[in-house]
Amino acid sequence: MKIEVFCKEETEKIAYDMGKEAREGEIYCLCGDLGTGKTLFSKGFSKGLLIDEDITSPTFTIVNEYSQGRLPFYHFDVYRINDIEELYDIGYEEYFFGNGVCLIEWADMVKEIIPKNAIWIKISKNLEKGEDYRLIEVIK
Repeated sequence: MKIEVFCKEETEKIAYDMGKEAREGEIYCLCGDLGTGKTLFSKGFSKGLLIDEDITSPTFTIVNEYSQGRLPFYHFDVYRINDIEELYDIGYEEYFFGNGVCLIEWADMVKEIIPKNAIWIKISKNLEKGEDYRLIEVIK
């Protein structure tokens, strides 16, 4: 599925709708260049899970946990991962195969550990179509 959006609010709404439909055990993999809106997408997604906390990218902690929504939400950012062993060290399997929902920014950097049934979301810009234009591709 490919979705074109022309403003940040539309990106957030797409993410919100996906979060609203997210089910226990699902893993969402976000890919895109710097500045494409991965963290904005994560914020909208968390609102769909009924999480009221401010969502920040866990760039230095690798994963942030949010438990007050309708499902536990595990927000990963693996941009600064130097070695896949770092994910083993934090016990990523407990998150991936637990009772919550995982969203992984920069997931393409660790694709070797991503389960086959993960949902991939690629966000890309096209400045010719506008500063806030994004193409969101969802692959299930």
